[in-house]
Amino acid sequence: MSISIALTKGRLEKQTVSMLEQCGYGVEALKNKGRALVFPDSVYDISYFLVKSNDCITYVEHGVADIGVVGKDTLIEGGQDYYELLDLEIGKCKFIVASLPENEIFNKVGHIKIGTKYPTVAKNYFLSKGMDVEIIKIDGSVELAPILGLCDGIVDIMETGTTLKENGLVVLDTVCDISARVIVNKASYKLKRKEIMKVITDLERMVKENASNN
Repeated sequence: MSISIALTKGRLEKQTVSMLEQCGYGVEALKNKGRALVFPDSVYDISYFLVKSNDCITYVEHGVADIGVVGKDTLIEGGQDYYELLDLEIGKCKFIVASLPENEIFNKVGHIKIGTKYPTVAKNYFLSKGMDVEIIKIDGSVELAPILGLCDGIVDIMETGTTLKENGLVVLDTVCDISARVIVNKASYKLKRKEIMKVITDLERMVKENASNN
């Protein structure tokens, strides 16, 4: 029975394709993309397609993709109608709270504004701290917002912290760690369990091998 796999474009794409290749999957078409949109596996009855992170959840939830690989950051912010089966332990980064050094947001009295691309994550974090803040949704460079006075602090993803330092921002707290996860359509998991579990088991083996090598 054929299965389809949605892979998140960009940051996670190369690492995911590399893991599949190490597992013996025929991902040559994914490595030499050209203008194609759907990529057949040359070894197994699998088709791959590349999508934006938010769309990965949508394709899996609607059953267009049986399996999806997407960052935990997107899963926290997005829908819930899927099974999350595996942490690939790639694409590691963190959700952090940051601000200018003079903006002591945890000690500030009065109205606090937080800029973020991830309003759900930010809201839940500050609620857990017992703080009622105003969340301002920003789609572009979040680091700019506190510098220009739009907000007191930000909740964002940090990989190295270089961009924050270059803009004079300091990290105040870590919200949670993030990495790439494998999600599966609920109906597919029942109907194509054998095929799906082969992919999950192969990837799980690779995660363990990579962990033991590091």
